[in-house]
Amino acid sequence: MTALRIVADSNLPGVETVFSPWGEVRRVEGRTLQREHLLEADVLLVRSVTRVDRDLLEGTPVRFVGSGTAGLDHVDRDGLRAMGIGFAAAPGANANAVVEYVLAVVGAVGDVAERLLNGGRVGIVGCGHVGRTLAARLDALGIANCQYDPWLAEERLPTPGTLAEVLACDVISLHCELTRQAPWPSYHLLDAARLAALTPQQLLINASRGAVVDNRALAARLHAADAPRAVLDVWEAEPRVDAALLERLVLGTPHIAGYSLDAKWAATRLLADALGEFLGRAGAMAGALPSPEVIELPGHLAGAGLWRALLGSRYDPREDDRALRTLVSTAEPAQVPAGFDALRRHYRERRELAGSRVHVATEHQRDFAAALGCQVTLT
Repeated sequence: MTALRIVADSNLPGVETVFSPWGEVRRVEGRTLQREHLLEADVLLVRSVTRVDRDLLEGTPVRFVGSGTAGLDHVDRDGLRAMGIGFAAAPGANANAVVEYVLAVVGAVGDVAERLLNGGRVGIVGCGHVGRTLAARLDALGIANCQYDPWLAEERLPTPGTLAEVLACDVISLHCELTRQAPWPSYHLLDAARLAALTPQQLLINASRGAVVDNRALAARLHAADAPRAVLDVWEAEPRVDAALLERLVLGTPHIAGYSLDAKWAATRLLADALGEFLGRAGAMAGALPSPEVIELPGHLAGAGLWRALLGSRYDPREDDRALRTLVSTAEPAQVPAGFDALRRHYRERRELAGSRVHVATEHQRDFAAALGCQVTLT
């Protein structure tokens, strides 16, 4: 079997472990990756920071591209097909990580968790892997929610709603792909007019793509006395960050919603499976993540306090908010993009709550933890 020459983004974890049975792995920084890096490469593994198109690949021996992402707007799939290059992505690999980010944000912002547990509603824009997973988690928690995704048949949505209905919910969570394609472009889906209709009681969360929200219009809207609360994990000019917009957000993070260690490893393994299928052979899959530490819950925790304790045991979005604000306030503006990428590249090993072992003291805790995907033991 001829060894493959594999070029991989420096921020994809586990590549050497998972792909070494197929050949030699060489790491390259994704945002600076160029055609010259691929002149002696058979396989390219990227993230969303790398634009993959004919300009990058033409004249190279690359015959398979894998993207460790769910979103695909950085890849010219038609161009790859025309060049006879195989392609695979990792849809769903980071879905639970993004969902836990959203739920952790809800727990970290004021009394939003209390309101949802007492009859509030979540509106979900986009019902792909992340949107469906979020809807399922909310259903398990007994929280009302509805979804808007005009690209899907209504019967494929758990609880379909119009865009107006979704945008009237207590929490609005965006999980759609970025597209300018008619008849339902998502580019600037939340424009000045739609942002103007949001109220101070609402929380807007964007963990999809930055340009789904008109960032300039959002900055202006948040300056008003009746502004809604907003949390952004993605930015329209990313990796540049609008400092004035960040200042007005409740929380701002550097595109790390799906950056759990579990999600990254899952993406790497999905790409390995896809490469094996493309080649007609399987590699020797090796390596596994160790189980995260057991969570012990004291008996007094319930309701929103339990929400915050469970989600917070694995992730607190305020840490990433502080890191981004420190970067933007202390670095020269020209250095912010590099700092933004560095925050992502050197991101801590964040584990997911789902699948974690949790020791609980009450039946309420048992049911709540189970709804979040935990392995529960009632003590």
